[in-house]
Amino acid sequence: MDLRKLKTLIDLVSDSNVSELEITEAEGKVRIVKGGGAVVQGYAPAPVYAAPAPAAAPAAAPAAVAASAPAEAAAPAGHTVKSPMVGTFYRSSAPGAKPFVEVGDSIKEGDTICIIEAMKILNEIEADKSGTVTKILSDNGQAVEYGQPLFIIE
Repeated sequence: MDLRKLKTLIDLVSDSNVSELEITEAEGKVRIVKGGGAVVQGYAPAPVYAAPAPAAAPAAAPAAVAASAPAEAAAPAGHTVKSPMVGTFYRSSAPGAKPFVEVGDSIKEGDTICIIEAMKILNEIEADKSGTVTKILSDNGQAVEYGQPLFIIE
């Protein structure tokens, strides 16, 4: 998390009725507690947890492998642009405005392709690769999770 984002979060907490705020991102975890002034309590790398392996009966294992093969084959070809944060996905800069990109548009690395709103902050998401947009995987106004696929670029 960069220093500007951290300062913005501290200002938001100090100007609001919120007394405590905790945010976890890929880079780490921040906890801000209001008490006379906003104080950053800690910043540490977020722990990575592995999902527990499901216990399956030996007879069910071949069926599980066969069921997962079509799902892998159905994965879209091309480069996937994933959400860098949790928030609300918007295709345009304002309601009724022209979307940043449409299917079939050629884009360059660094072009703004969408906005994700998180905590009333509009974050412009840029293309991390040049190419042609072949698929838009999220709907306008939809909540998105960290790492969720948003676009396919070829």
